[in-house]
Amino acid sequence: MSERSGRIGKAAANRRRGGGVRRLGAALAVAAVALAAAACGSGDGGDAASGRNGEPVKLRFLSLAWQKESIQANKEIVAAWNAANPKIQVEYVQGSWDNVNDQLVTSFEAGDPPDVIHDDSPALASFASRGYLLDLTGKLPDELKNDIPQAAWDTVTFSDGKSGQGVYGVPFLQESQVLIANKKLLVAAGVRMPTPDAPWTWDEFADVARKLTKKGAYGVAWPMKSPVNKVLNLALNFGGTFFETRDGKTTVKVGPQEREVLRRIHDQLYKDKSADPSALGMGTADPLPGFFAGKYAIVPAGVYLRQQVAEQAPDGFEWVTLPPLKGQTSQQGAVSQTLSVAADSKHPDEAVKFIAYFLNGPNQAKLAKGDWLLPTSTSAAKISALTTEENGWDVATASAKDLVVAPFLKVNGYDEWKSKVATPAMQEYFADKISLDELATRLVEEGNKVLERYSR
Repeated sequence: MSERSGRIGKAAANRRRGGGVRRLGAALAVAAVALAAAACGSGDGGDAASGRNGEPVKLRFLSLAWQKESIQANKEIVAAWNAANPKIQVEYVQGSWDNVNDQLVTSFEAGDPPDVIHDDSPALASFASRGYLLDLTGKLPDELKNDIPQAAWDTVTFSDGKSGQGVYGVPFLQESQVLIANKKLLVAAGVRMPTPDAPWTWDEFADVARKLTKKGAYGVAWPMKSPVNKVLNLALNFGGTFFETRDGKTTVKVGPQEREVLRRIHDQLYKDKSADPSALGMGTADPLPGFFAGKYAIVPAGVYLRQQVAEQAPDGFEWVTLPPLKGQTSQQGAVSQTLSVAADSKHPDEAVKFIAYFLNGPNQAKLAKGDWLLPTSTSAAKISALTTEENGWDVATASAKDLVVAPFLKVNGYDEWKSKVATPAMQEYFADKISLDELATRLVEEGNKVLERYSR
């Protein structure tokens, strides 16, 4: 799987990104519990109105929510559905990002997966090609389809492994990269405050970072412990895709467009000296103590980091969320959290009805607020809770307009390229151990060897 949408702290990052070693034994144990629950939790035949003998249809919903507010929002929506739909009852099953894919494979192969499945869009491609997920094309209500932009639907549209394309999930939460900044330092430096309609360009950002760099303090901290997804998503600012497909064959490309973000970050580190090299090995949230202490004026991060800033900032600390940077455009790659229906579900129609309710505009707003992420729903994005200036919600929500499908989502073999080739090579480049030309050569030559194995 590709790196999942980042979350708060190292443990949280591992949960969402599937970090650490997955132990199949643990996954099997979790699956065994799920299968035991299935024995009493799944409906057994019946129609859309009720299950066997007039009993209600029972659906299992595997949720990967893990934050307290997010779990509460999920459970409240399920409870509201159950109260309003006595003939279709949903059981909330708590899952974990740590082992969800092993758990799902086990349950898929056993023929008894959860009816409704929470995952992220990169995971869907493999499951769809193996026939594990229901193609939702033509099954979703127009109100839901039209409320979500096509760019978000693109993240869940994959080959069915045969000859066609299908929609294998409903995308509902996404993440963008923004800038978290020390407001007092920006005001004191007299720099222009960017807005969603007039963001900083990368050149302006570099100039601001230089102005904010003083003895013992840096303009910016780039936490690059896991650099690949950040670089690839931001590369779209300059039209960089890193992959191209011709005649059905996908190869790695690192041309001028792909080099722009790499070069600009490297320049801040070693040419301008406005970025702290010691921050390179940090995870997303690790620079926050230095940020609060005034060592770093700006931290580029996912919108979710606002939660930890809001909760941990010292009294009197003034911070602000700034919009995504602009190159040729402000486009960024997007990965979506999704809800899918298992192909083996005994009640697919009821599962679709539940998803349509669960992901309506007001509910998406509630889920986004609980997870500090962006709803795909255009109606949810207009709700006041997501447009307030408090904690930068207005800027964060506005950034969703620039999200497009992440190019790597469609690349078979991306995970191995990322872990074995791109991550170590980019880390060496940002540590100033290899040149940009050397980095490009490694990404392409070693990367194509990896992709070649997946195209056979």
